[in-house]
Amino acid sequence: MDRSQKAESVAELNRTFNEVGVVVVTRNLGLTVAQSTQLRTKMRDAGASFKVSKNKLAKIALEGTDYAGLSDLLTGPTALATSADPVAAAKAAVDFAKTNDKFEIVGGAMGKQLLDAEGVKALASLPSLDELRGKIVGLLVAPATKLATVTQAPAAQLARVLNAYASKEAA
Repeated sequence: MDRSQKAESVAELNRTFNEVGVVVVTRNLGLTVAQSTQLRTKMRDAGASFKVSKNKLAKIALEGTDYAGLSDLLTGPTALATSADPVAAAKAAVDFAKTNDKFEIVGGAMGKQLLDAEGVKALASLPSLDELRGKIVGLLVAPATKLATVTQAPAAQLARVLNAYASKEAA
């Protein structure tokens, strides 16, 4: 990797750190190519990205961002999982770590808030942004549905009573 490629890599990482909602630092201890591909697919499906980068370049890219505190975690064979949704990257990383013992979660950060491995696991247990939006919509729609049902009930009862009287007089 020559100097211009390194500068481009640092700029791209810095841009990523300024746009994402969460960064999860992971350690890869001998993942096969197939396992790495499977992990990247899981991340992509969750709306996250997974990038292996040189620690020195990542530390340079972290400078001046909210995630500057992650520099201490970048030792050994590490990789970074990022996502705009604060839960997506953590959820995908924790799910993959459950099924693969060669993949370890070191820590992470959500904005300026640093997280240890347990903090990342706790973050992964939260509902995603889309799930929360669905719950809010459900809560907002439920009263309107109940109100419509309640207001229709008396009219339906009145119609049934009138129909019964009409049937009785016709007989």
